[in-house]
Amino acid sequence: MKDEFSLLCPFIPQHSSFQQVSPMDLTQIAKDTAKTVTSYLTYRAVRVVVAQLSETNPPQAIWLSRFSSQDKIQDGEAYLQALMQADQGLALRIMTVRSHLAQEIVDFLPEMVRAGIDQANMEHRRQYLERVTLISTAEPLPTEPSGDSHPDDSLPTDSTDP
Repeated sequence: MKDEFSLLCPFIPQHSSFQQVSPMDLTQIAKDTAKTVTSYLTYRAVRVVVAQLSETNPPQAIWLSRFSSQDKIQDGEAYLQALMQADQGLALRIMTVRSHLAQEIVDFLPEMVRAGIDQANMEHRRQYLERVTLISTAEPLPTEPSGDSHPDDSLPTDSTDP
């Protein structure tokens, strides 16, 4: 049975050194991120190939879908090794599509990630401030001592009013 973390984050590498890494070991974080992106691109390449096969060779699309539904797809490299033994042609096709996807996104991915994180962080902060502001304004304001006079009683009256 998988632990809850691996179910919630299926593309996070599950190797033993992952849990033992210092929280700020940037080299290891970069390696784990690259492995995660590589596995995700493998997954996306499989989806592209399955979609193509659905139109050209439905039985092979069904076979690839079933093969891919096993846990192997979470680790792109292990998945491709297993697929290479089962169907070399499909493995090569998926590697070609994965390589093409990587070439297409590599130039703008870092900026998209940075911008996406900055935008999401700003939105989370905005929502937090709105929530805190609503809580603050929902508290009753201090009231003035009550008296028999109405607040408008202290206003000067215009003698020209009928």
